[in-house]
Amino acid sequence: MRLNLPASVDAIIDSLQANGYEAYAVGGCVRDSILGCKPDDWDITTSATPWQVKEIFNRTVDTGLQHGTVTVLMGNYAHEVTTYRIDGDYEDGRHPKEVTFTASLEEDLKRRDFTINAMAYNDKSGLIDLYGGIEDLQRKCIRCVGNAEERFGEDALRIMRALRFSAQLDFGIDQETYDAVRKLSPTLAKISAERISTELTKLLMSGHPEYIQHAYDTGITKVILPEFDAVMDTPQNNPHHCYNVGRHTIESLKYTPADKVLRLTMLLHDMGKPACRTTDEDGIDHFIGHAMEGMELARDILQRLKFDNDTIYQVTNLIKWHDCRMEPSLKTIRKILNKIGPNLFDKLLTVQYADTMAQSGFCRKEKIQRITEVEACFKEILDSNQCISLKDLELTGQDLIAMGLKPGPQIGQLLNQALDQVLEEPEKNERNYLLAFIDTIVKSEEVSKI
Repeated sequence: MRLNLPASVDAIIDSLQANGYEAYAVGGCVRDSILGCKPDDWDITTSATPWQVKEIFNRTVDTGLQHGTVTVLMGNYAHEVTTYRIDGDYEDGRHPKEVTFTASLEEDLKRRDFTINAMAYNDKSGLIDLYGGIEDLQRKCIRCVGNAEERFGEDALRIMRALRFSAQLDFGIDQETYDAVRKLSPTLAKISAERISTELTKLLMSGHPEYIQHAYDTGITKVILPEFDAVMDTPQNNPHHCYNVGRHTIESLKYTPADKVLRLTMLLHDMGKPACRTTDEDGIDHFIGHAMEGMELARDILQRLKFDNDTIYQVTNLIKWHDCRMEPSLKTIRKILNKIGPNLFDKLLTVQYADTMAQSGFCRKEKIQRITEVEACFKEILDSNQCISLKDLELTGQDLIAMGLKPGPQIGQLLNQALDQVLEEPEKNERNYLLAFIDTIVKSEEVSKI
């Protein structure tokens, strides 16, 4: 088997070999190349120590010398070069206590997580596959190198990586590996929130976000997202639904594009339902107020998992509005656009479509028609550049000051009154009209003070 290595990777491997050392492309880049995918990164493993690597190459960055890693700059590219190593005992379920450098490629590959990530390659030796990685790629299987419980015991984050690779590659999980995932999922409590959120996001952004089901089945969500377990236990006895809340959530992910904000929104959009569920005398479930409850829960969850503020802002606002079934009128849409802005509104339509498609067929045609008509209104507003915010208003605070008004809160209040007029009737976004409108308000306020 021959793989096409980038020229920069070839150059680094050739230089190391010319100086008497072994060197191979290793890990995910080899796996992806075999699968016919373009690797995001190319990592290199070598028998040379970090200091020997630094002697060979003029341009290097000390990425992690204690773990054997040096970044080599080759032309416009940067590649991590890591010395063969043996990891010592893992004391925190994440990091080895110590790292020992070795001259054995076999020892280095033995410490890696999954067989499909434990292959090495260079043009001279070809593919080095000591643990059945090729066979597992062919049978589409995620399997730990060696004993699965030992691998997960060394680094609990590998538990989530198993599910993430399964979702990304649409692979099954080897039974022994799956059993170890289920048994050791509680050890994920040792892992930092940042690491958890990274793996969760990669799973959600994969081609199979619905594999979050496996995270529930194996007990992972019980540790990292217990709120998800609550929705999995919440029924929806209602004509609009054919699944419980959790299953509805999973189905909705299938209709959502691979956008981080959208996928997180659909994962969390109904988290408020367990607390808001009531059942009427006919046995019909209702979830009044679940959007607001869900917004607050989502904020707590995303903050706990250390997501950035912009993501939290977008997701929580989409959840707040996700159950707002606005009428398809230009006036209504302008007012909502004023509150959340065009970018978030566009995402809101996607959220409502996914939400609808994951419900029962009851009134689905009418629901989709409403979304389509709302989208047409949205497009018309944008195409005709209708005013939806103060920045679009043909009137500024300076105009009001020029009328003799003093700077202060009154300026903002008057501008918002003008904007309200324009949101109702966009043709009134004309400077002379708005000046006259403000003048009328000011004079009426003066008369009322007499």
